[in-house]
Amino acid sequence: MITYREVKRMPKKSNTRNAQGSGTIRQRKDDLWEARFTVGRNPATGKQLQKSIYGKSEKEVRKKLTAILNSIDEGTYMEPEKMTVAAWCDLWLKDYVGAVKKTTLEQYRYQIESYIKPSIGAVKLTALNSPIIQKMYNDAQKPRKEKRKQRNGKMKVVDVAGLSAKSVKNLHGVCHRLMDQAVLLRFIRSNPCDPCKLPRIEKKEIHPISGEYLKQFLEEIKQDYYGDLFYVDTFTGLREAEIIGLCWDCVNFKKGTITVKRQFKRERKVGGGGDFLFTTPKNDKERVIKAAPSVMAVLQKIKSQQANLKLSTGHQWTNEKDLVFVNDAGGHVVDSTVYRHLKEIVARIGIPETRFHDLRHTYATLSIQSGDDIKTVSENLGHATVAFTLDIYGHVTEQMKESSADRMERMIKSL
Repeated sequence: MITYREVKRMPKKSNTRNAQGSGTIRQRKDDLWEARFTVGRNPATGKQLQKSIYGKSEKEVRKKLTAILNSIDEGTYMEPEKMTVAAWCDLWLKDYVGAVKKTTLEQYRYQIESYIKPSIGAVKLTALNSPIIQKMYNDAQKPRKEKRKQRNGKMKVVDVAGLSAKSVKNLHGVCHRLMDQAVLLRFIRSNPCDPCKLPRIEKKEIHPISGEYLKQFLEEIKQDYYGDLFYVDTFTGLREAEIIGLCWDCVNFKKGTITVKRQFKRERKVGGGGDFLFTTPKNDKERVIKAAPSVMAVLQKIKSQQANLKLSTGHQWTNEKDLVFVNDAGGHVVDSTVYRHLKEIVARIGIPETRFHDLRHTYATLSIQSGDDIKTVSENLGHATVAFTLDIYGHVTEQMKESSADRMERMIKSL
Protein backbone atom coordinates (compact mmCIF):
# COMPACT_ATOMS: atom_id res chain seq x y z
CA MET A 1 0.00 0.00 0.00
CA ILE A 2 1.26 3.47 -0.87
CA THR A 3 0.20 6.15 1.58
CA TYR A 4 0.31 9.89 0.95
CA ARG A 5 3.65 10.03 2.80
CA GLU A 6 5.16 7.59 0.31
CA VAL A 7 3.71 8.81 -3.01
CA LYS A 8 6.19 8.06 -5.77
CA ARG A 9 6.14 8.08 -9.52
CA MET A 10 5.14 4.62 -10.69
CA PRO A 11 3.51 3.01 -13.74
CA LYS A 12 -0.16 2.14 -13.68
CA LYS A 13 -0.81 -1.52 -12.90
CA SER A 14 -4.10 -3.23 -13.50
CA ASN A 15 -3.75 -5.37 -10.36
CA THR A 16 -2.78 -2.49 -8.04
CA ARG A 17 -5.21 -2.19 -5.12
CA ASN A 18 -4.91 0.78 -2.79
CA ALA A 19 -6.57 1.48 0.51
CA GLN A 20 -8.51 4.66 1.19
CA GLY A 21 -6.13 7.61 1.52
CA SER A 22 -3.50 6.29 -0.93
CA GLY A 23 -2.57 7.32 -4.47
CA THR A 24 -0.31 6.92 -7.47
CA ILE A 25 1.22 9.29 -10.01
CA ARG A 26 1.97 8.57 -13.68
CA GLN A 27 2.68 10.44 -16.90
CA ARG A 28 0.14 9.93 -19.66
CA LYS A 29 0.80 9.60 -23.37
CA ASP A 30 -0.43 13.16 -23.95
CA ASP A 31 2.37 14.35 -21.57
CA LEU A 32 -0.07 15.36 -18.85
CA TRP A 33 0.64 14.03 -15.37
CA GLU A 34 -2.18 12.13 -13.62
CA ALA A 35 -2.58 11.29 -9.96
CA ARG A 36 -5.17 8.69 -8.98
CA PHE A 37 -6.28 8.32 -5.39
CA THR A 38 -8.72 6.11 -3.51
CA VAL A 39 -11.56 7.71 -1.60
CA GLY A 40 -13.23 4.50 -0.40
CA ARG A 41 -15.13 1.51 -1.70
CA ASN A 42 -18.56 1.02 -3.19
CA PRO A 43 -20.55 -0.65 -0.40
CA ALA A 44 -22.55 -2.69 -2.91
CA THR A 45 -19.76 -4.02 -5.13
CA GLY A 46 -16.70 -3.65 -2.90
CA LYS A 47 -14.80 -1.96 -5.73
CA GLN A 48 -12.49 0.94 -5.08
CA LEU A 49 -13.81 4.46 -5.66
CA GLN A 50 -10.98 6.31 -7.37
CA LYS A 51 -10.60 9.90 -8.51
CA SER A 52 -8.03 11.56 -10.76
CA ILE A 53 -6.38 14.97 -10.81
CA TYR A 54 -4.13 16.31 -13.55
CA GLY A 55 -1.28 18.74 -14.08
CA LYS A 56 1.46 19.80 -16.48
CA SER A 57 4.30 18.55 -14.26
CA GLU A 58 4.93 15.83 -11.70
CA LYS A 59 5.67 18.50 -9.07
CA GLU A 60 2.32 20.21 -9.66
CA VAL A 61 0.35 16.95 -9.40
CA ARG A 62 2.30 15.76 -6.37
CA LYS A 63 1.47 18.97 -4.53
CA LYS A 64 -2.24 18.64 -5.33
CA LEU A 65 -2.28 14.97 -4.40
CA THR A 66 -0.53 15.54 -1.07
CA ALA A 67 -3.11 18.18 -0.10
CA ILE A 68 -6.01 15.89 -1.05
CA LEU A 69 -4.57 12.84 0.74
CA ASN A 70 -3.96 14.96 3.82
CA SER A 71 -7.61 15.98 3.82
CA ILE A 72 -8.66 12.33 3.40
CA ASP A 73 -6.39 11.37 6.29
CA GLU A 74 -7.92 14.14 8.44
CA GLY A 75 -11.45 13.21 7.41
CA THR A 76 -12.14 16.58 5.77
CA TYR A 77 -12.09 15.47 2.11
CA MET A 78 -15.27 16.02 0.14
CA GLU A 79 -15.94 14.77 -3.37
CA PRO A 80 -16.36 17.63 -5.88
CA GLU A 81 -19.86 16.58 -6.95
CA LYS A 82 -20.98 16.77 -3.32
CA MET A 83 -18.98 19.85 -2.35
CA THR A 84 -20.82 23.13 -1.81
CA VAL A 85 -19.35 26.53 -2.68
CA ALA A 86 -19.08 27.26 1.08
CA ALA A 87 -17.08 24.06 1.65
CA TRP A 88 -14.80 24.87 -1.26
CA CYS A 89 -14.25 28.41 0.10
CA ASP A 90 -13.08 26.95 3.42
CA LEU A 91 -10.75 24.48 1.70
CA TRP A 92 -9.36 27.19 -0.59
CA LEU A 93 -8.61 29.53 2.32
CA LYS A 94 -6.95 26.69 4.23
CA ASP A 95 -4.80 25.11 1.50
CA TYR A 96 -4.67 27.16 -1.70
CA VAL A 97 -4.34 30.87 -0.93
CA GLY A 98 -0.56 30.66 -0.65
CA ALA A 99 1.78 33.22 0.89
CA VAL A 100 -0.14 36.50 1.01
CA LYS A 101 -0.12 39.41 3.44
CA LYS A 102 -2.29 39.02 6.51
CA THR A 103 -4.43 41.97 5.43
CA THR A 104 -4.92 40.36 2.00
CA LEU A 105 -5.99 37.08 3.60
CA GLU A 106 -8.45 38.94 5.82
CA GLN A 107 -9.79 40.75 2.75
CA TYR A 108 -10.39 37.37 1.05
CA ARG A 109 -12.09 36.09 4.18
CA TYR A 110 -14.23 39.23 4.45
CA GLN A 111 -15.47 38.92 0.84
CA ILE A 112 -16.22 35.23 1.32
CA GLU A 113 -18.05 35.56 4.65
CA SER A 114 -19.91 38.77 3.75
CA TYR A 115 -20.97 38.08 0.16
CA ILE A 116 -20.00 34.74 -1.36
CA LYS A 117 -21.18 32.37 1.39
CA PRO A 118 -24.46 34.19 2.21
CA SER A 119 -25.38 34.42 -1.48
CA ILE A 120 -24.13 31.21 -3.14
CA GLY A 121 -22.57 29.16 -0.32
CA ALA A 122 -25.29 26.47 -0.38
CA VAL A 123 -24.96 25.90 -4.14
CA LYS A 124 -23.16 22.71 -5.21
CA LEU A 125 -19.80 23.61 -6.74
CA THR A 126 -20.52 21.56 -9.85
CA ALA A 127 -23.93 23.27 -10.25
CA LEU A 128 -22.54 26.81 -10.04
CA ASN A 129 -22.98 28.85 -13.23
CA SER A 130 -22.53 32.39 -14.51
CA PRO A 131 -26.14 33.61 -13.97
CA ILE A 132 -25.93 32.63 -10.28
CA ILE A 133 -22.68 34.56 -9.84
CA GLN A 134 -23.98 37.51 -11.86
CA LYS A 135 -26.99 37.74 -9.53
CA MET A 136 -24.62 37.80 -6.56
CA TYR A 137 -22.72 40.75 -8.11
CA ASN A 138 -25.98 42.59 -8.86
CA ASP A 139 -27.40 42.01 -5.36
CA ALA A 140 -24.14 43.15 -3.74
CA GLN A 141 -24.72 46.63 -5.18
CA LYS A 142 -28.00 46.99 -3.26
CA PRO A 143 -28.18 48.34 0.33
CA ARG A 144 -28.30 45.66 3.04
CA LYS A 145 -28.22 45.12 6.79
CA GLU A 146 -25.13 43.77 8.53
CA LYS A 147 -24.23 42.77 12.08
CA ARG A 148 -21.36 44.81 13.48
CA LYS A 149 -19.38 44.24 16.66
CA GLN A 150 -19.30 47.26 18.99
CA ARG A 151 -16.49 48.21 21.40
CA ASN A 152 -18.46 46.75 24.31
CA GLY A 153 -18.56 43.39 22.53
CA LYS A 154 -22.27 43.54 21.69
CA MET A 155 -23.56 43.07 18.15
CA LYS A 156 -25.51 45.79 16.41
CA VAL A 157 -27.44 45.62 13.13
CA VAL A 158 -26.53 48.53 10.87
CA ASP A 159 -27.55 49.65 7.39
CA VAL A 160 -24.76 49.10 4.87
CA ALA A 161 -24.66 50.81 1.49
CA GLY A 162 -24.38 48.65 -1.61
CA LEU A 163 -20.95 47.97 -3.06
CA SER A 164 -19.41 50.45 -5.47
CA ALA A 165 -18.33 49.36 -8.93
CA LYS A 166 -14.73 49.11 -7.74
CA SER A 167 -15.73 46.97 -4.75
CA VAL A 168 -17.72 44.64 -7.01
CA LYS A 169 -14.57 44.28 -9.09
CA ASN A 170 -12.66 43.31 -5.92
CA LEU A 171 -15.36 40.75 -5.06
CA HIS A 172 -15.10 39.38 -8.60
CA GLY A 173 -11.34 39.07 -8.17
CA VAL A 174 -11.70 36.84 -5.10
CA CYS A 175 -14.46 34.76 -6.68
CA HIS A 176 -12.43 34.34 -9.88
CA ARG A 177 -9.39 33.09 -7.92
CA LEU A 178 -11.62 30.60 -6.10
CA MET A 179 -12.99 29.17 -9.32
CA ASP A 180 -9.65 29.21 -11.13
CA GLN A 181 -8.26 26.84 -8.51
CA ALA A 182 -11.34 24.63 -8.79
CA VAL A 183 -10.71 24.41 -12.55
CA LEU A 184 -7.04 23.48 -12.01
CA LEU A 185 -8.14 20.68 -9.70
CA ARG A 186 -10.70 19.56 -12.32
CA PHE A 187 -13.53 20.04 -9.83
CA ILE A 188 -15.29 22.10 -12.50
CA ARG A 189 -14.67 22.32 -16.26
CA SER A 190 -14.47 26.10 -16.69
CA ASN A 191 -14.55 29.25 -14.62
CA PRO A 192 -18.19 30.44 -14.35
CA CYS A 193 -16.97 33.96 -13.45
CA ASP A 194 -15.54 34.56 -16.94
CA PRO A 195 -18.79 35.55 -18.75
CA CYS A 196 -20.01 37.82 -15.93
CA LYS A 197 -20.45 41.54 -16.61
CA LEU A 198 -19.07 43.99 -14.08
CA PRO A 199 -20.42 47.51 -13.49
CA ARG A 200 -18.50 50.31 -15.15
CA ILE A 201 -16.11 52.09 -12.79
CA GLU A 202 -16.65 55.82 -12.97
CA LYS A 203 -13.50 57.86 -12.65
CA LYS A 204 -13.73 59.88 -9.43
CA GLU A 205 -13.27 63.60 -9.69
CA ILE A 206 -10.29 64.81 -7.69
CA HIS A 207 -10.44 67.91 -5.49
CA PRO A 208 -6.92 69.15 -4.77
CA ILE A 209 -6.79 72.21 -2.52
CA SER A 210 -5.43 75.15 -4.44
CA GLY A 211 -5.15 78.92 -4.61
CA GLU A 212 -6.68 80.92 -1.80
CA TYR A 213 -8.25 77.80 -0.27
CA LEU A 214 -4.78 76.29 0.21
CA LYS A 215 -3.62 79.41 2.06
CA GLN A 216 -6.69 79.28 4.30
CA PHE A 217 -6.23 75.56 4.89
CA LEU A 218 -2.61 75.98 5.97
CA GLU A 219 -3.67 78.75 8.33
CA GLU A 220 -6.57 76.75 9.83
CA ILE A 221 -4.56 73.61 10.55
CA LYS A 222 -2.18 75.57 12.81
CA GLN A 223 -4.86 75.49 15.50
CA ASP A 224 -5.66 71.76 15.14
CA TYR A 225 -4.09 68.92 17.15
CA TYR A 226 -3.43 67.04 13.90
CA GLY A 227 -2.28 70.15 12.03
CA ASP A 228 1.30 68.91 11.67
CA LEU A 229 0.06 65.63 10.22
CA PHE A 230 -2.05 67.48 7.64
CA TYR A 231 0.87 69.78 6.80
CA VAL A 232 3.36 66.95 6.24
CA ASP A 233 0.85 64.98 4.18
CA THR A 234 0.01 67.97 1.98
CA PHE A 235 3.67 68.32 1.00
CA THR A 236 4.66 64.62 0.80
CA GLY A 237 1.57 62.95 -0.66
CA LEU A 238 1.61 59.93 1.66
CA ARG A 239 -1.46 57.71 1.78
CA GLU A 240 -3.48 57.97 4.99
CA ALA A 241 -2.32 54.58 6.34
CA GLU A 242 1.28 55.44 5.38
CA ILE A 243 1.44 58.71 7.32
CA ILE A 244 -0.38 57.21 10.32
CA GLY A 245 2.16 54.36 10.27
CA LEU A 246 5.21 56.59 9.74
CA CYS A 247 7.92 55.76 12.32
CA TRP A 248 11.01 57.69 13.30
CA ASP A 249 13.31 55.04 11.83
CA CYS A 250 11.99 56.13 8.42
CA VAL A 251 12.92 59.80 8.86
CA ASN A 252 16.50 60.72 7.96
CA PHE A 253 17.19 64.29 9.05
CA LYS A 254 20.75 64.20 7.73
CA LYS A 255 19.67 63.34 4.18
CA GLY A 256 16.31 65.10 4.38
CA THR A 257 14.40 61.99 3.32
CA ILE A 258 11.34 59.98 4.33
CA THR A 259 11.29 56.24 3.61
CA VAL A 260 7.83 54.77 3.06
CA LYS A 261 8.04 51.08 3.86
CA ARG A 262 4.96 50.29 5.93
CA GLN A 263 1.29 51.13 6.50
CA PHE A 264 -0.68 51.02 9.73
CA LYS A 265 -4.28 50.07 9.15
CA ARG A 266 -7.19 48.19 10.63
CA GLU A 267 -7.91 44.61 9.57
CA ARG A 268 -11.20 44.25 7.76
CA LYS A 269 -13.12 41.54 9.58
CA VAL A 270 -16.68 40.31 9.32
CA GLY A 271 -18.70 41.97 12.06
CA GLY A 272 -16.01 44.63 12.62
CA GLY A 273 -13.56 44.73 15.49
CA GLY A 274 -10.38 44.25 13.47
CA ASP A 275 -7.04 45.13 15.04
CA PHE A 276 -4.65 47.81 13.76
CA LEU A 277 -1.45 46.34 12.40
CA PHE A 278 1.59 47.19 10.29
CA THR A 279 1.74 45.91 6.74
CA THR A 280 3.76 46.63 3.62
CA PRO A 281 2.87 49.61 1.40
CA LYS A 282 0.43 49.31 -1.46
CA ASN A 283 1.93 47.39 -4.40
CA ASP A 284 4.59 46.18 -1.90
CA LYS A 285 6.62 49.11 -3.18
CA GLU A 286 9.03 50.78 -0.74
CA ARG A 287 10.03 54.31 -1.74
CA VAL A 288 12.17 57.21 -0.55
CA ILE A 289 10.88 60.79 -0.75
CA LYS A 290 13.21 63.78 -0.70
CA ALA A 291 11.18 66.12 1.49
CA ALA A 292 11.19 69.92 1.41
CA PRO A 293 13.24 71.58 4.19
CA SER A 294 10.02 73.05 5.65
CA VAL A 295 8.60 69.55 6.04
CA MET A 296 11.77 68.30 7.72
CA ALA A 297 11.64 71.31 10.07
CA VAL A 298 8.11 70.35 11.16
CA LEU A 299 9.24 66.76 11.75
CA GLN A 300 12.20 67.99 13.81
CA LYS A 301 9.82 70.09 15.91
CA ILE A 302 7.60 67.05 16.54
CA LYS A 303 10.57 64.92 17.57
CA SER A 304 11.71 67.57 20.05
CA GLN A 305 8.20 67.86 21.49
CA GLN A 306 7.98 64.09 21.97
CA ALA A 307 11.37 64.01 23.70
CA ASN A 308 10.24 66.74 26.12
CA LEU A 309 6.94 64.94 26.81
CA LYS A 310 8.77 61.72 27.55
CA LEU A 311 10.99 63.52 30.06
CA SER A 312 8.14 65.36 31.75
CA THR A 313 5.60 62.51 31.93
CA GLY A 314 7.91 59.51 32.35
CA HIS A 315 6.21 56.13 32.17
CA GLN A 316 2.88 57.74 31.17
CA TRP A 317 4.32 58.44 27.71
CA THR A 318 4.19 55.20 25.72
CA ASN A 319 4.70 55.44 21.94
CA GLU A 320 5.93 51.84 21.94
CA LYS A 321 5.78 51.74 18.13
CA ASP A 322 8.01 54.86 17.83
CA LEU A 323 5.42 56.61 15.65
CA VAL A 324 5.88 60.14 14.31
CA PHE A 325 2.22 61.07 14.77
CA VAL A 326 0.53 59.98 17.99
CA ASN A 327 -2.46 60.85 20.14
CA ASP A 328 -2.09 62.81 23.37
CA ALA A 329 -1.22 59.61 25.30
CA GLY A 330 1.47 58.51 22.87
CA GLY A 331 -0.72 55.84 21.27
CA HIS A 332 -1.36 55.36 17.58
CA VAL A 333 -3.59 57.72 15.62
CA VAL A 334 -7.02 56.42 14.53
CA ASP A 335 -7.96 57.17 10.91
CA SER A 336 -11.58 58.01 11.72
CA THR A 337 -10.48 60.65 14.25
CA VAL A 338 -8.09 62.26 11.76
CA TYR A 339 -10.82 62.26 9.11
CA ARG A 340 -13.27 63.98 11.47
CA HIS A 341 -10.76 66.73 12.26
CA LEU A 342 -10.06 67.27 8.56
CA LYS A 343 -13.76 67.50 7.64
CA GLU A 344 -14.31 70.14 10.34
CA ILE A 345 -11.44 72.23 8.95
CA VAL A 346 -12.44 72.07 5.28
CA ALA A 347 -16.06 72.79 6.17
CA ARG A 348 -14.99 76.01 7.90
CA ILE A 349 -13.12 77.28 4.82
CA GLY A 350 -15.90 76.30 2.39
CA ILE A 351 -14.64 73.11 0.66
CA PRO A 352 -16.63 70.35 2.42
CA GLU A 353 -16.19 67.88 -0.48
CA THR A 354 -12.46 67.54 0.31
CA ARG A 355 -11.39 64.08 1.52
CA PHE A 356 -8.14 63.00 3.16
CA HIS A 357 -6.99 61.50 -0.15
CA ASP A 358 -7.30 64.97 -1.70
CA LEU A 359 -4.27 66.04 0.33
CA ARG A 360 -2.36 63.51 -1.74
CA HIS A 361 -3.87 64.99 -4.91
CA THR A 362 -2.84 68.44 -3.67
CA TYR A 363 0.77 67.32 -3.32
CA ALA A 364 0.80 65.74 -6.80
CA THR A 365 -0.71 68.82 -8.42
CA LEU A 366 1.71 71.17 -6.66
CA SER A 367 4.65 68.96 -7.66
CA ILE A 368 3.71 68.99 -11.34
CA GLN A 369 2.99 72.72 -11.34
CA SER A 370 6.35 73.42 -9.70
CA GLY A 371 8.12 71.66 -12.57
CA ASP A 372 8.74 68.10 -11.27
CA ASP A 373 8.81 65.55 -14.09
CA ILE A 374 5.97 63.04 -14.12
CA LYS A 375 8.28 60.07 -13.40
CA THR A 376 9.53 61.68 -10.17
CA VAL A 377 5.97 62.50 -9.13
CA SER A 378 4.88 58.93 -9.88
CA GLU A 379 7.74 57.45 -7.83
CA ASN A 380 7.09 59.80 -4.89
CA LEU A 381 3.42 58.81 -4.88
CA GLY A 382 4.27 55.10 -5.05
CA HIS A 383 2.18 54.46 -8.17
CA ALA A 384 2.64 51.16 -9.99
CA THR A 385 3.26 52.89 -13.33
CA VAL A 386 3.82 56.37 -14.76
CA ALA A 387 0.83 55.73 -17.04
CA PHE A 388 -1.40 55.49 -13.98
CA THR A 389 -0.12 58.86 -12.73
CA LEU A 390 -0.74 60.45 -16.13
CA ASP A 391 -4.27 59.04 -16.19
CA ILE A 392 -5.08 60.83 -12.92
CA TYR A 393 -3.16 64.09 -13.42
CA GLY A 394 -3.19 64.42 -17.21
CA HIS A 395 -5.26 67.60 -17.00
CA VAL A 396 -2.52 69.24 -14.91
CA THR A 397 0.17 68.38 -17.46
CA GLU A 398 -2.04 69.77 -20.23
CA GLN A 399 -2.29 73.08 -18.33
CA MET A 400 1.48 73.04 -17.97
CA LYS A 401 1.86 72.58 -21.72
CA GLU A 402 -0.30 75.63 -22.33
CA SER A 403 1.81 77.67 -19.89
CA SER A 404 4.96 76.44 -21.59
CA ALA A 405 3.67 77.61 -24.98
CA ASP A 406 2.82 81.02 -23.54
CA ARG A 407 6.28 81.37 -22.04
CA MET A 408 7.87 80.41 -25.35
CA GLU A 409 5.74 83.01 -27.19
CA ARG A 410 6.81 85.73 -24.77
CA MET A 411 10.44 84.80 -25.27
CA ILE A 412 10.06 84.83 -29.09
CA LYS A 413 8.51 88.29 -29.00
CA SER A 414 11.22 89.60 -26.70
CA LEU A 415 13.80 88.54 -29.31
